[in-house]
Amino acid sequence: MAARGTKTSALGLEDALWESANRLRSSMDAAEYKHVVLGLLFLKYVSDKFEFRQQRLAKLVNDESSDYFMPTEDARQAVLEDRDEYTAEGVFWVPAGHRWSDLRKVAKQTDIGQRIDGAMEAIEKENPSLKGVLPKNYARRELTAATLGGLIDTFSRDDLAAAEHSGLDVLGRVYEYFLAQFASNEGKNAGEFYTPRSVVSLLADMLRPYNGRVFDPCCGSGGMFVQAEHFVETHGGNRNDISVFGQESNPTTWRLAKMNLAIRGIEANLGAEWADSFHDDQHPDLRADFIMANPPFNISTWGGERLADDPRWVYGTPPPGNANYAWLQTMLAHLSPTGTMGVVLANGSLTVNSSGQGEIRQRMVDADVVECVVAMPSQLFYGVQIPVSLWLCTKDKSGKKTKSGQIRRPRFGEVLFIDARDLGYMENRTHRTLSPEDTARIADTYNAWRGDPDLPPYEDVPGFCASVTKQHVADAGYALSPGRYVGTEEAEDDGEPIEEKIARLSDEIREGFAQRATLQGDIEVALDALTVE
Repeated sequence: MAARGTKTSALGLEDALWESANRLRSSMDAAEYKHVVLGLLFLKYVSDKFEFRQQRLAKLVNDESSDYFMPTEDARQAVLEDRDEYTAEGVFWVPAGHRWSDLRKVAKQTDIGQRIDGAMEAIEKENPSLKGVLPKNYARRELTAATLGGLIDTFSRDDLAAAEHSGLDVLGRVYEYFLAQFASNEGKNAGEFYTPRSVVSLLADMLRPYNGRVFDPCCGSGGMFVQAEHFVETHGGNRNDISVFGQESNPTTWRLAKMNLAIRGIEANLGAEWADSFHDDQHPDLRADFIMANPPFNISTWGGERLADDPRWVYGTPPPGNANYAWLQTMLAHLSPTGTMGVVLANGSLTVNSSGQGEIRQRMVDADVVECVVAMPSQLFYGVQIPVSLWLCTKDKSGKKTKSGQIRRPRFGEVLFIDARDLGYMENRTHRTLSPEDTARIADTYNAWRGDPDLPPYEDVPGFCASVTKQHVADAGYALSPGRYVGTEEAEDDGEPIEEKIARLSDEIREGFAQRATLQGDIEVALDALTVE
């Protein structure tokens, strides 16, 4: 297990790049600086992928044994500048004069901001999938040539280039690391674009999205999709085994997601534009096999008063003052008949009864769509201290084999509760994270309960997990707080028979009383001996 208080996700290179980039930020707000830095990282990525492919082609056109061999210089240059040779390999076309190497040559010139804007515009023009995505405001006054030139130098470091050529995913890791650092700096607004990696990893390990359609209706910067793809590849699958669908209402966050997925080479349908999932559903016909989401907590301005008769409200109309149950029902409406969803919600959703929310929760339990609830540790989210839980829901608790080959047991009328509030470690003074061992413990408990034959049989663990019936939940007033069901952790048996323990403790108590009486007598004697002048 990782040592408590140690970092497990940051590489030395990522730390060094972050420190160098952050030193260049003067008076600019972190939220603004984020787009400056991440936009340049994306430009570096597409240029490097382009130049890497170009170098490969240059070798092939000069190799007489290759099908690409060209006898003349003009013919070789024609191949090197043939955009189809790049786009066919999933590489963005970067026009001459707008590549990273071109910008690096003029990084110290006073018009570097205009040159970066020009490169962004040219790349968007040549690659329709990036239209309207890239930032193009580098020429503003507060971005000095020294700042921009310094960033270009930072991202041109030899050790970064060496790492890229040994594994081209390094810029993806750097991009994700920078997202986390900006989230830490931005505080309460960070949740709009970033879900901590340990939480996303836990959802992926619980849901196991081996193949099928993966959906996030409030996708932020796309971290759920990155982790789903990572899960597939680390378990021997192929990224083409999953199809990614998402939606995001914040335009700048939607652009971050498009860049984050592009930098990973993940093809995703995030809708024609940024849009509100409640009022402008970009995927009305989608029925997803997996839904992974971290919606905004307890939002009161979601326009629910305009959706009173929406067909999504199968279990009851959610109140205009809180969108928690609107999110749950929207996701259930997008879930396939055999799909599973994992959602992060504020703990209040587990017990609230006001404004009809208790009735909605009751109907969901009675309909047997609530499968598992996990109480999470505090301080997992940047700038948000309120405790949260994971809801896992499904419309099918039968023992059918899933389309991805997963074997499950029938779980009709059962709900699993996991209390993980004591797990995790403090990564720094304000932020807690889950270790890989913590993640595995929760995910394995859930999947053992579902009947995974490759895991030890599920057993209730007092203080940690309990499988209960729907009737038990009904008897508890349909409250879904795990602590209500898992009980307290069993104390470790010290091997002393109970009769002997009672006798020993009784003797110790009597001895304590005797010692107190003796001490009291000594004090009285000492007081009598005192004289007052």
